[in-house]
Parts: sequence; C-alpha cells; structure tokens
Amino acid sequence: MIRRHFGTLAIALALPLAFTAPAQAQSYPAKPIRMVVPFPPGGGTDILARLVAQKLTEANHWTVVPDNRGGAGGTIGIAEAARAAPTGYDIVMGQKDNMVVAPWLYKNLNYNPVKDLTAVAHVAYTPVVIVTQANSKFKTLDDVVKAARAAPDTVTYGSPGNGTTIHLAGEIFNSAAQIKMRHVPYKGSNAAMMDVLAGNVDLMVSSVPSALAQIKAGKLRPLAVTSAKRSTSLPETPTVAELGYKGFDVSTWYGLFVPAKTPKDVIATLNTEVNKLLATPEMKAAIIAQGAEPQGMTPEQFETLLKTDYEKWKGIVQASGATIE
Repeated sequence: MIRRHFGTLAIALALPLAFTAPAQAQSYPAKPIRMVVPFPPGGGTDILARLVAQKLTEANHWTVVPDNRGGAGGTIGIAEAARAAPTGYDIVMGQKDNMVVAPWLYKNLNYNPVKDLTAVAHVAYTPVVIVTQANSKFKTLDDVVKAARAAPDTVTYGSPGNGTTIHLAGEIFNSAAQIKMRHVPYKGSNAAMMDVLAGNVDLMVSSVPSALAQIKAGKLRPLAVTSAKRSTSLPETPTVAELGYKGFDVSTWYGLFVPAKTPKDVIATLNTEVNKLLATPEMKAAIIAQGAEPQGMTPEQFETLLKTDYEKWKGIVQASGATIE
C-alpha cells in the first residue's frame, strides 16, 4: 500500500516537471524585443527594420521595438548590439555595409562581426542606384562619365556615410570608368537625399529603398543600378553592366543578428517567424514596394553568406585603398 502511494506521488511530482520544460522553452519572448537599427530614421535599413518589427508584432502578438542608433556608417549600432546580453531580447538589423565592409575599413573597430555576432535571418537584398536631381544636367550615366573625365574631382556624389557598401560602389565605379568623382559622406541616407534634391551635390549613390519614394514622385532621376540584373522596383533603369561596364555587380543585403552565444532555440524561433513572414504575399509585396528583394535563409545559410562576403570584401577594400580612422 505504501509503495503504491509512493508510486502515485512520484508520478504526480514528475508531471509538473514534464510539462514545465516545454513551456519554458516556448516562453520566448516573454518581454519586448529591442531591434537596434544602426542608421537614423528614414533610410533603407530603417524602413526594412520597421517593416519587419511591425509584422513580427502583428503576426505573433510580440512587442518588437525599433531603436535607432546611427553613426559611423552603422558601426555604432552594431557595436552596441554586439555588447548586449545574449538573451534574444536585443537584435540588430545589420547589412553588408557594417558587417563585412566596415571591418576592413575602420582601423579601430571594436567588434568582429564573425566572432561577436550570430546570423539569425536574412531578410532582403537590394541593388544600389545612382540618382540625380530630376532637372539635373545629367540625363544618363554617360553624361556623368564625360563630365568627370573633362573635370576630375568636380562631379560630386553623396552617400549615407564613409565605409558603406554604397560609398564603395561609387569608388568601384570611379575605378571601372577611370574617372574621379568626389565623395561627400553624410550621416545617413536622409541627409544625403536632402542635398541631392536641393542640388548641393550632383549625384547620390543610394540603396533602392532609400531613393524609391523620391524616384516615384518624379524628384529624382535614376541613372543606373549597380547589381547584375535590373531591380524589380525599377525595371526601366539599366544596370551599370548594361551600359558598358561588364561584370559590374555591387548590391547589399539586410538581415537580423544577435550577440554571440544567444541560445540556439531563440535563434531558431526568430528565424522561423521571419521566414514565415517572408513567405507571405503581403510581406513580399511590402518589401518589393520599398525597392528591395525578399529572400529567406536558414541561420546556417546566412552565416555562410556572412563569412563568404567578409573575406571577399577584404580584397575589394584593400584594392580600393580606402581606410577610415
């Protein structure tokens, strides 16, 4: 009789434990998630980050709060995210600029993207577009090249900041076309956009999401996109390669990262939910409407892309001779 009672008691005590472990594993997130956005409001990274944060909140009843931490080509925000506790409650929307280009440009960068952060979910990629004011004297990319050859260092182009993929796209084009345009760096896309619209700089090299609204409004003229194929959002705009610079291909990607040592089950949860969103017609349309191309990946695939591009851009940056103190 006593043995029977002990057996019943053992089962009764074991049942709460059996059900508690899965409940704890599935309790993430139990509080708001901060999404660090390493650029000021209004740029391509900010637009996509807020879209993802909004849709994750709506689809899962989570609270995902964007937190803009701009500066130094996005490296300030990435560094802050890398120092955060690896709990899954601090995530960051990184991109090629600050994850694989900046480490080879900045002499004193205080994070290593491969060691200090872990890839979670690839969100989208986008070509870079070369734009000018709608009433600019530059009607085509060839007009820019001719002017820059006739008077080196007088044609100016703005970018969201030193060391971004967008900045280097301009420098790579300088090399491909054998010209010398003068780079004017800004603290984010919005500031550069205002100056090109005002005619204070001749051109802007921009992500498509950052420039698309002004292009559609007729205030900016797109001259070329820098990717291997045309942008879905700008199908009438030729690629740089089409205009005589064969093999020219510069694009950027966006994705979510967490501090290294974040639990794998948290990473898996985030990846699953982001990929669910990317598979919906609504999210696909929303991303394309912003000028980007949606693309989901597993964490492992995204980590491979990060490491491959990290090594690839080492050579590109070293060949350009560009450095930032």
